[in-house]
Amino acid sequence: MQAILSVTIPFFALVLLGYLAGQRRLLPESAIPGLNAYVLFFALPCMLFRFGASMPFAQLIDPALIGIYSLCALAMVALTVAVTVRRRPGGQGVNLTDAAFGALVAAFPNSGFMGVPLLAALFGAQAAGPVIGTLLVDLFLTSTLCLAIAQAHRHRHRGPAGDAGDASSSVLTTVARALRGALSNPQPWAIGLGALAAATSLQLPAPVAQVVKMLADSASPVALFTIGAVLWRAGQHAHTRTATRDYLPVALLKLFAHPLLVGGAGLAARAAGIAVPSFGLMMLVLAAALPSASNVSLLAERYGADNGRVARIIMASTVLAFGSFTLIAWGFEQMPQ
Repeated sequence: MQAILSVTIPFFALVLLGYLAGQRRLLPESAIPGLNAYVLFFALPCMLFRFGASMPFAQLIDPALIGIYSLCALAMVALTVAVTVRRRPGGQGVNLTDAAFGALVAAFPNSGFMGVPLLAALFGAQAAGPVIGTLLVDLFLTSTLCLAIAQAHRHRHRGPAGDAGDASSSVLTTVARALRGALSNPQPWAIGLGALAAATSLQLPAPVAQVVKMLADSASPVALFTIGAVLWRAGQHAHTRTATRDYLPVALLKLFAHPLLVGGAGLAARAAGIAVPSFGLMMLVLAAALPSASNVSLLAERYGADNGRVARIIMASTVLAFGSFTLIAWGFEQMPQ
């Protein structure tokens, strides 16, 4: 346990420091988007490029692991929507738009900003491969599906009845926009370029390699600090007050149901004769046990969802994950190799 805590305590401490820096106004709120942009467009892509360039393509994209994680992502979205959506006027729960964003935070772990560096620190650089695969699934599949569900609900309640063609067009437009957003995200491109460099044995010129190294080395601490700052900012921009029953169950689904589902699906696939690597499956479970992706709060704000609820789900999952993730990682460490 001491070895696990020696890694998880500093990681979560940096998140706390970022939150306190925003709360105490040591970090101006206007600086937070710039800090987020630095991580998203500079530091994190360089880190992902280096990981992608350091391992065979098969370790980055394992079809069995990608398939297991994709099916579980779909199952988590369906489960969260089913558990949280309000089915009758005046009944408990939330509308379908908010349920879709709740499903997004329940199925989308903070793999980029936290998962890749944390699991690499705990289990070595080879841990990055399976986690990078989960990141691609969430960027292209999970996000697109949840945004399409949210947009379908918004259009149905905004337009005149019977406008099925307009609704379909609106959903397709949202799907196309989500896919364009994923493609405009530098992370998949950095991963792809890293994989290409590995496949062709490409070596960057020494000055360029040094710049990439310096940016990559800054990714982990700055990203963790930024998570905390973004969480504080999301709380400041929350437009609604949310009851505990509306956000805590989703955070618990994220931290417990998601890793259990991934682990169970992996074992079932192995029992069916599919070659599922033990180490890769362990990384998938640990990725699923991470807290929710912090940037989903920005998406919720942009799409007019209840960003107060989303922010509280992310905050609760981040706070609770220090204990839950640490225990799960420690449990895996105790298993015979």
